[in-house]
Amino acid sequence: MFIIHAVMHVNPDREEQFLAEANSLIAATHQEEGNLSYELYKQASGDAGTVYIMVETWRDAEAMAFHNASPHFTGFAGKASEFLTAPLDVKVFSGEPVQQ
Repeated sequence: MFIIHAVMHVNPDREEQFLAEANSLIAATHQEEGNLSYELYKQASGDAGTVYIMVETWRDAEAMAFHNASPHFTGFAGKASEFLTAPLDVKVFSGEPVQQ
C-alpha cells in the first residue's frame, strides 16, 4: 500500500476555483479501482492561510500510475498553476495496516 501527502498552497483569490477543480478530481478518483482513499483537508492551525493537503491511499504502484495518467488527474495538474502559490510538496510513503 502507498500513502501520499500532497501539500498545496492555494492563492486565496483562487480558492473557490481550486475547490471546484479538487472536488471534481476527488469524485473521479474515488471511482478508480486501486484507490483506497483520497481526501482533501484544509490546515486549520497556525498561520496556514489557504494550505491544503490531499491524503491519498493506493493499493499498489500500478494504481498510482493509472491515476497519474488519468484525464481527471492530468487535467487538474495542468490547471494547478492557476491557483497554487508554491510548488506542490508531495511525499510518498509505503505502509501496511497495523492489526489491533
